[in-house]
Amino acid sequence: MDKFDRIFQLHTILSGRRTPISSEELQARLECHRATLHRIIGMMRTYLNAPIVVTSEGYKYDEKRKEAYELPGLWFTPSELQALAVVQRLLQDLGNGLLEEHVRPLAARLQSLSKHRRLNLGEAANRLRFPAIATRRVGPEFQIVASATLQRKKLWFEYHARTTDERSERTVSPQRVTHYRESWYLDAWDDARDALRSFSVDRISRPTILEERALDIPDEELDAHYASAYGIFGGPADQTAVLRFSRERARWVADETWHPQQQGMHLPDGRYELRIPYHDPRELVMDIMRHGKEVEVVEPESLRAQVVAEARAMLQLYKDDRKSGAISLPKRVNTT
Repeated sequence: MDKFDRIFQLHTILSGRRTPISSEELQARLECHRATLHRIIGMMRTYLNAPIVVTSEGYKYDEKRKEAYELPGLWFTPSELQALAVVQRLLQDLGNGLLEEHVRPLAARLQSLSKHRRLNLGEAANRLRFPAIATRRVGPEFQIVASATLQRKKLWFEYHARTTDERSERTVSPQRVTHYRESWYLDAWDDARDALRSFSVDRISRPTILEERALDIPDEELDAHYASAYGIFGGPADQTAVLRFSRERARWVADETWHPQQQGMHLPDGRYELRIPYHDPRELVMDIMRHGKEVEVVEPESLRAQVVAEARAMLQLYKDDRKSGAISLPKRVNTT
């Protein structure tokens, strides 16, 4: 425990008591000798203007000044500073430049504080990494979307949908801005469609914050729509996928969380069975295909049929290569 930690802890002790505390007890709680305790008290009185008074029974804060006194400036323990450094790096990597101008002052302040603590928080920039894979870049529209969401104002924008390749104008009540699989989404109540919708922020253009107050949807209703089923497409879960993974793939999948309400169990033959609630199968089919022959869709039959159709369509792409004998199977690459 260094002197800054002891100052913080001594302030916590004295501000939480109405009666004096003895020198011996303070030495024990601060893990220091008598001389060190006196230096800490002297520093707090001289440099931090702490209202410490001494009585025949020990030390305490002056009752008249106690309630109004706080440690000056930004004050964190070493563990709190390290946690902030991790958050700063996380924002820097995941934000993809969006929050750089807002995060930069925090980074400078953390670096300044770390110099006094000998914590070397600058190492966080080199030792911590949160790589973004297949990320979609978004521009200044993000700030406007986020501002409307936080200010609880309606938002107008033009939207270019990926699924239909159609353009439309939308007036919505923003509910949440969500970061999901390296992309940002706006969850909102669509006035024209009278329903909840999700919009990819990188497909939003010309966003304009309106004066009209946004409609507030209860959190329970938002969670039921967006979080009850698998994937980003939303909608209440009305089906359950039953997936069985091979013994080899089970070593990875058993430790993964695909959905908060998933159910998994190891089978006697070493395979792993995973049950996932879903509504829209599109994203689930893509994730199943990612595991190839290492997973089988057991139920429902409709989902199994979709995966079979995708597998056949994929095979059709390589049909000519198969006929000419050009396909050669690569050696298996081990990953941990």
